[in-house]
Amino acid sequence: MKTGDEINAGDELPALTVPITRTLIVAGALASRDYQDVHHDTEAAREKGAPDIFMNILTTNGLVGRYLTDHFGPRCVLRKVAIRLGAPNYPGDTMVLRGTVAEVSDGTAVVRIVGANGLGHHVTGTATVRLPEDAATMSQPEDAATMSHPKGTT
Repeated sequence: MKTGDEINAGDELPALTVPITRTLIVAGALASRDYQDVHHDTEAAREKGAPDIFMNILTTNGLVGRYLTDHFGPRCVLRKVAIRLGAPNYPGDTMVLRGTVAEVSDGTAVVRIVGANGLGHHVTGTATVRLPEDAATMSQPEDAATMSHPKGTT
């Protein structure tokens, strides 16, 4: 948000571009203790009908949370996140998260979220966010438009 802007229904959040790397998929699965072989073993994923390993829902949920806190600030509170997965996130693709404020009342915003990749919508849903009291004057970090990794960690 630009300084001085109010949050209103219909506002669009800036897009967040997330490169889908093999490392992101495996690290997300491990961090969420999801040891299903389809999230780290290419051969096992192929045996089960997928062309490659794919991202788990817990990693997607974390990326949705990151998208919202990047926009509304670290002091916002995610009250409810209700998402559905669609097209899988495979290594080498890119997911673009977009959000639209559906409603705002009593310091809370409901945001519609869509994350699309080269196959279609990977994630759709809504999130209810309790806004910090100074949310109308918060500003988004300049580098939040693209998820990046320190050199040598991709």
